[in-house]
Amino acid sequence: MDLINKFSNAFWSEHIWLPPNTTWADIAPGSRQDVVHANYKDLIWPIPFAAVVMLVRYTLERFWISPIGKSLGIRSSRPKKAANVPILETAYAKSTRLDNKWLAPLSKQTDMSERQIERWWRLRRAQDKPSTLVKFCENTWRCIYYLYSFIFGVIVLWDKPWFWDVKSCWYGYPHQSISNDIWWYYMISMSFYWSLTGTQFFDVKRKDFWQMFIHHMVTLLLMSLSWVCNLHRVGSLVLVVHDCGDIFLEAAKLTKYANFQKLCDAIFAIFTVVWIVTRLGFYPRIIYSSSVEAPRILPMFPAYYIFNSLLLMLLVLHVIWTYMILKIVVDSLQKGLMSGDIRSSDSEDLSDSSENAALANGTGRSKNKSNSGAPSAGGSGGAAGGGATQRKSNNASNHATEATTAAK
Repeated sequence: MDLINKFSNAFWSEHIWLPPNTTWADIAPGSRQDVVHANYKDLIWPIPFAAVVMLVRYTLERFWISPIGKSLGIRSSRPKKAANVPILETAYAKSTRLDNKWLAPLSKQTDMSERQIERWWRLRRAQDKPSTLVKFCENTWRCIYYLYSFIFGVIVLWDKPWFWDVKSCWYGYPHQSISNDIWWYYMISMSFYWSLTGTQFFDVKRKDFWQMFIHHMVTLLLMSLSWVCNLHRVGSLVLVVHDCGDIFLEAAKLTKYANFQKLCDAIFAIFTVVWIVTRLGFYPRIIYSSSVEAPRILPMFPAYYIFNSLLLMLLVLHVIWTYMILKIVVDSLQKGLMSGDIRSSDSEDLSDSSENAALANGTGRSKNKSNSGAPSAGGSGGAAGGGATQRKSNNASNHATEATTAAK
């Protein structure tokens, strides 16, 4: 116990987290009559609040969002289950990606052709893929939250001086009062990110799963430390800047799942502009203030470098994701295609829905290949060529779509 107390005292040293000549007692709640300081004990509230957020999400998805999705014709069914082949199931459990080196041994063990094994494998992977309705519900919920959070944040910050002049974040620090609206804005935002951290392991798996997990944890760490150190002003600015672009990202994804492609394209174009303006415009302005303006107003202390490092970590993620977005936009425009989902909807790249449907019906690529390769005349030849072109177009659109959702 003494060792733990020593470590705690060393970690929370006033020389690290507070400006010179300032103690924890100086910013404790009730230490001054004219200032309402943040209470570190309040950081426990977002955890039970996160349970409430998850309950609200479950209720909305089940009784409102899901029925709307079904009314729009969004499919809730999954492909036909793959046949129960224990040997293949054992191999699949080791890796969901089929290694070509496994084909010959598995073919001998199962008395199946290599083509049959490939079909079984694609169908088995498609079986693990969540339905479009599930993805639609998830993205609609996030869109609703981000819209609410951004509007609430703007309302809360509208009359705050630091909303219009970032330098006001540093005037009078660390003796800056926390109003009730800022308290709720912080608590609700942290509750949402705690809920995302937990449900991420059960939601649709993404290619950038660990990127997003780190993003959520860094966000929570930043918010918690800014609350403890009474840096809620700059923290609230970071929150409102991040929520803005996420609205259009989730809206583009849900309209894609609802097959409103033109609307998806328009929303995605808006998202791209808003993302660049907020994440690479307003957000670097906050970092500039914390890096250049703050040292001119405040005496520096070690925690300053910790906060700036965390802020810069987020900026690096923003730059990476912006590169991914612009790359997909350029590629899509060159192909005459645009899709509204940037982040992979699954942890694995799957074939398009038409191929999965064919697999479910027991048809294979070999049949398609033979049909398209056979000589034909008149309308039948045109239909085969048109079908191949359409499948190629769908695949290109799907790949562009799967790359974009990484923009969160």
